[in-house]
Amino acid sequence: MSKNTKEVKKPVLVEYLIGATAAMGAGLFTNPIDVIKVRLQMQGELLRQGTYKPLYKSTFHAAYVIASHEGIAGLQSGILSALAFQAVLNGIKVGVYKSARSRGITVDENEQTIVSRTILISGISGCFGSVLGSPFYMVKTQMQSQSAEKSITTGYQHQHTSEWAAYKSHWQKAGIFGLYRQCFVNTPRIFNSAAIQLTTLSIVGDWLKPIKTFSENPVLLTFCSALVSGTCVAIFMQPFDVISIRLYNQGTDSSGKGLLYRSYFDAYYKIFKIEGFIGLYKGVFSTWMRIGPHTVLCFCFYEQLERIYCLVVK
Repeated sequence: MSKNTKEVKKPVLVEYLIGATAAMGAGLFTNPIDVIKVRLQMQGELLRQGTYKPLYKSTFHAAYVIASHEGIAGLQSGILSALAFQAVLNGIKVGVYKSARSRGITVDENEQTIVSRTILISGISGCFGSVLGSPFYMVKTQMQSQSAEKSITTGYQHQHTSEWAAYKSHWQKAGIFGLYRQCFVNTPRIFNSAAIQLTTLSIVGDWLKPIKTFSENPVLLTFCSALVSGTCVAIFMQPFDVISIRLYNQGTDSSGKGLLYRSYFDAYYKIFKIEGFIGLYKGVFSTWMRIGPHTVLCFCFYEQLERIYCLVVK
């Protein structure tokens, strides 16, 4: 962050709006990779390696197959819900993180990152945002997993005709409980990803900032810090991501219970037992291709929006 922006105190609401807008901007570009990631993670669900023929051979092959069968619309499945989830999750997560950092809560007197506080504040605020935005994440996941053609389907197909129809269907089945079904299963994923993402971003920024090249170029500093941060998230978050995607997408019986998994730990046990370690890391390259650019774009957009705000305020 530049010196000028540091001098301007931004209200928490402003931090939220900037974070939400930046995240939605990043989501517009990365949603196609998110669709590919979900399809790869759902592929061969609870099937042993070698007992099925993969429909998608790689990230790039999946992109080709989806685009050729479903067009651009297929690669942007669930886009409205995805953007809504980004607004809720990252608006809260980034807003709280930035507010805490600018007010000296997560940095010491030398403006160096206090790791423990950053982990706790980032992780807890991320969990709060993920629970609040759970309906958006659920519909996003179900729409992204759903294919217009049976020949390229992976995982349970909910047959939603639109995103609005998906919300309406869940509401009609169980009201608010239908929309917030499994709302806590995403918290392990989000706590880890938020804590790793924002703590790594802060630490790498602290390391690079004294270097003249980076101190004179805030955008480059943000870009490099975010790239390292996104890479770390992709590696450590992947098993949690696979489990949450499977739980949110699974079908339910008449009483609302999952058809495949009873709980978070049941999902972990079954995936690991049947699909092995590889099953928990399905689509890891696409996860990196999604979370890496998304982190970079989100914080670079934030940097520019913050500059605009400071110019307007002054």
